[in-house]
Amino acid sequence: MASTFVDLNADLGEGFGPWKMGDDAGLLRVVTTANIACGAHAGDPNIMRQTVAEAARNGVAIGAHPGFADLAGFGRRRMTLTAAEMENLIAYQVGALAGIAALEGVPMTHVKTHGALGNICAEDDALAMAVGRGIKAVDPALRYMVMPGQATERAAEKLGLTPISEIYADRTYADNFNLSDRRQPGAVRHDTAEIMSAVKAMLSEGALIAESGRRLPTAIDSICVHGDTPGALTIAKALRAALEEAGFRVCAQYLNG
Repeated sequence: MASTFVDLNADLGEGFGPWKMGDDAGLLRVVTTANIACGAHAGDPNIMRQTVAEAARNGVAIGAHPGFADLAGFGRRRMTLTAAEMENLIAYQVGALAGIAALEGVPMTHVKTHGALGNICAEDDALAMAVGRGIKAVDPALRYMVMPGQATERAAEKLGLTPISEIYADRTYADNFNLSDRRQPGAVRHDTAEIMSAVKAMLSEGALIAESGRRLPTAIDSICVHGDTPGALTIAKALRAALEEAGFRVCAQYLNG
C-alpha cells in the first residue's frame, strides 16, 4: 500500500440561501476533510459559517473550495480569465473563508479548486501559478490540494506550497491524468462496488489509473467523494469502512506534515 494513512475529503457548503445541496451533516460524520464553497460557484456567508462550525464539531479539517463566479452553472462551465484575474478571484474567496473560520476560531488548512476552474488550472501552468499566488498571499502555510502530474502540482512545488495529492473515488481519468469530461458516459461513477475497486487498485499500486489503463505513480494523500453525487453518503460510508478494513487509518494526517 502507498501509505498507512489516508484522508477522505468532500466538497461541502454548496447550497445558496434556502437552497441546499447534498447531505453535509451526514458527510461531516464520515469524512476527515471538508472543502467549503466560498460564495462564487455556491455558498454564502451563512452557509459557510454553518459548515465551518459543523466541521469543527466533528473534528473535520476545513479548507477553501474556490470556483468560478457562476452560480447558474455551478462553476462547471469554463470561463476565460487572465492570470491576474485568477489570482484576484482565488485570494478573494480564500480570504472570505479565512474570515468566516476566524469567527469560529477554527484554523483553515488548505485550498482545493472547484469544477471547471480546477480542470483549467490543471492544464495551464500560468493559471495554476496564479492560483498558488492567491493562496500564498492569504496564508503561505495553507496547503494546495492538487491533481498528481498536473500543472497545479508543479505550481505548488515552484511556490513552496505544501501539496496534498488527491485522487477521486467517483470520477474516471483521461489519458493525460486530468479528470474525464463529466458529460462523457461513465465519467462519474455511481456503483459502489466499482468505486471500491478503482480506489483499492490506485492505493495498492500507488498510482493514478486512467480509463485506458495508463498509470501515473504518485503519492496519495486524500480521496475525494463529491457531495453532490447521488448516494454520496452511502459511498463515503462504504469507502471509509473498506479503507479501515484494509488497514488504513482514515484521518487528515497530512496536516501534521
